[in-house]
Amino acid sequence: MVSRFLTALALGAALIASPAMAKDKQEEAAAPAPKPLNYVVNADQTVDRENIVYLDLSNGGRVAIRLMPEWAPNHVERIKTLVRQGFYNGIIFHRVIDGFMAQTGDPTGTGQGGSPLPDLTAEFNAIPHVRGSVSMARTNEPNTANSQFFIVFYPRFALDHKYTNFGRVIAGMDYVDAIVRGEPPQNPTRIVQASIAADNKAAPAPVAPAAPAAITADMLSNSKSN
Repeated sequence: MVSRFLTALALGAALIASPAMAKDKQEEAAAPAPKPLNYVVNADQTVDRENIVYLDLSNGGRVAIRLMPEWAPNHVERIKTLVRQGFYNGIIFHRVIDGFMAQTGDPTGTGQGGSPLPDLTAEFNAIPHVRGSVSMARTNEPNTANSQFFIVFYPRFALDHKYTNFGRVIAGMDYVDAIVRGEPPQNPTRIVQASIAADNKAAPAPVAPAAPAAITADMLSNSKSN
């Protein structure tokens, strides 16, 4: 008698639970699949200028970087914040390895510095590190990206899923190629000005080389006497 009563209770519980379980399964089935990452990077500089960064370099070139909020929204927001603060202006490329990448974003120029803002939580993604990829530098700990970033010279797929890839160079890659190599370089290339395209800041005027001193009669007479 007792066993039958327990069996009946169990069946009743199963009948009560079954509709809820069925509903959960229906909701799971109806839940939208995760949105696939957009691998396409638009090189048109007239489109979405809020997400284009210009780097005016000391080698005379302007580099355009397309930021991709779909890949790493918090990292993109950090870069835009620092750019608008003028943080990157005057900072050198302190670590430039031929055939690999050019790294910048450290105001101390040593590779040990960053911004006053807190470190970011990693946003690793499946976007491949191809030529022109722009990705955040960090320490051995994943959640330590802050202000330093690097631009890849050649594909480096070993970096995928390990560093936060947040954008790509869409113009001026030849000026990236011309960044002086070294760790640190003897005569480093620097960012003269970083700006957001939507802010419409003009590139700084190039600094003209100093004109040679005029040759005077006194100088000629001195050279003859020597």
